[in-house]
Amino acid sequence: MSPPLRLIVFDVDGTLVDSQGDIVAAMAHAFDRADHPLPDRAAILSVVGLSLDVAVARLAPGLPAARHAQMVDWYKDAYVNLRARNGIAESSPLYPYALDTLAALHAVPENLLGVATGKSRRGLDKLLDGHGLRPFFVTAQVADHHPSKPHPAMLHAALSATGVAARDAVMVGDTVYDMEMARAAGVPFVGVSWGYHAPAALSGAAAVLEDFRALPATVERIRETTQ
Repeated sequence: MSPPLRLIVFDVDGTLVDSQGDIVAAMAHAFDRADHPLPDRAAILSVVGLSLDVAVARLAPGLPAARHAQMVDWYKDAYVNLRARNGIAESSPLYPYALDTLAALHAVPENLLGVATGKSRRGLDKLLDGHGLRPFFVTAQVADHHPSKPHPAMLHAALSATGVAARDAVMVGDTVYDMEMARAAGVPFVGVSWGYHAPAALSGAAAVLEDFRALPATVERIRETTQ
């Protein structure tokens, strides 16, 4: 009897790619246009993973909703311009061994790979195409169609699209928002240490990886404990 299908869902920014330079620069542009003091770098990185409208409102809570909406547009314009000028490889480089690990997981017949990200569909498509990652993923859930993390809607949609039970899935991410989303969906969570939230904040994870290459073995261990 063949093993059941397994779904491995990845966050993007801070997990697969390091886009912090362009994120901080685009946020600085938005705050400058709004003539509002820019939060420090740590504060900006702390909201990466949230949908952009939620992130901007959290960074500038004293501004009205109409201004937040403008800042979202200014951020998007700046981010697109930075990516066009610098190219995907410089703007959002893959973390070490990310590509090799995706390829290794994808090569296992029962593995299905997915994405759950606070990015827009347009932004995710540009990134997947720029790095040649599109063939790896059978489901991609984006901020356009779901409430912001940590709401579990993205994972619920990925599970529904693939027909995989929550116990047979794993969420891989770098933030507390990823971890809380996984918990709300009943999906085991694997944290990564190289992202935008401190590893100590991911204490509820089944594991926190120091090296991407450890992920396949970690996923196997989780499968053994959930069967």
